[in-house]
Amino acid sequence: MTQHTEVVVIGGGYAGVMAANRLTQRDAVTVTLVNPRATFVERIRLHQLAAGTDDAVVEYREVLAEGVRLVVDTVTRIDAGGRALELAGGGTVGYDYLVYAVGSGSADPSVPGAAEFAYPITTLEEAQRLRPVLDAAAPTAAVTVVGAGPTGIETAAELAERGRRVTLVCGGVLGPYLHGRGRRSVAGRLARLGVTVLDGPGTKVTAVTRDAVELADGREVPSAVTIWTAGFGVPDLAVRSGLSTDALGRLLTDETLTSVDDERVVAAGDSAAPSDLPLRMSCQAAMPLGARAADTVLSRIDGERPSTLNQVFAGQCISLGRGAGIFQFAHKNDVALWFHIAGRPGAKLKELVCKGTVKHLADEAGKPGSYGLHRISGGDQRGRRLRAEGGAAAAATERRPV
Repeated sequence: MTQHTEVVVIGGGYAGVMAANRLTQRDAVTVTLVNPRATFVERIRLHQLAAGTDDAVVEYREVLAEGVRLVVDTVTRIDAGGRALELAGGGTVGYDYLVYAVGSGSADPSVPGAAEFAYPITTLEEAQRLRPVLDAAAPTAAVTVVGAGPTGIETAAELAERGRRVTLVCGGVLGPYLHGRGRRSVAGRLARLGVTVLDGPGTKVTAVTRDAVELADGREVPSAVTIWTAGFGVPDLAVRSGLSTDALGRLLTDETLTSVDDERVVAAGDSAAPSDLPLRMSCQAAMPLGARAADTVLSRIDGERPSTLNQVFAGQCISLGRGAGIFQFAHKNDVALWFHIAGRPGAKLKELVCKGTVKHLADEAGKPGSYGLHRISGGDQRGRRLRAEGGAAAAATERRPV
């Protein structure tokens, strides 16, 4: 008689949904997804939600396999020894294996006034809170976006295209990941949209007030609405549950994504720190990590040795309003190349990627086990980096006693 296995996935984002769907390919595995929301959030569209060009949500029935039980609640603590989760609603959920995919959110800003006067935009609730604030602001009101990574660039462009007067405060380099050619292309598009870009070492924000942003070089930027996109953080669930984490709070795992503390706990997505060398926070990494985490669980159920992480990147996609975008191509190890696609073709490619992420999840829901991008060969670049890093990374791969 086949033994029945209960697998619980915490987090219903890109990584969690991919893992949950993939796990349903086994009849003897029951899959439960615990998530605080009843709908799937397209996080890569949250800047559109703030600007009023998309609602950034998809019904779970469109992306989640029918065999997955959805529990809308928040996990407050993981009892790894008892293999149970404590829920905010007062109940508990037991498991045989756990997939930890709680994702990421806004980092608590240490800049004076930022927490009080600036609006983060990394979660659905934050974007929903910002939307009416922007709607209530006068059309000519000064809007300041702090942070020049993809989220900051996309937010600034989306709002400027809608007629807002936007200043983008980089705190350093515009689009640090971008190749020089790609950066010039982005800067040109922002200029055409009327975005004022403040970059360089003197543009670090030192304080935020109700109506201004203060910079390290002494400048004061008037701001009726300040949007904060600088930095990401992860939920402290693993820390509160006594599991080993990196300095940011991501769950420490080996290269199979298995917790260094407990082989019954596997991590995926932004909240995972394999070998203390986490991947870039992105849906491009999250979905393959979700598939890899599910494969690790299924291998352990079968008594087989799980495969190790084999992550590759194609580049980075950034929307620049609805009329333009850029796809910055990269080496498989996520180092940007000179080649990019910009303008309207870039916008079309970005939209194709956004729709493609949902399609990947829906396809895996319809045919569990069909996704295969996590198996694309990337050579031994990650292995070489692990060997070069030495001590800390090597120590993280050694499982600690339960």
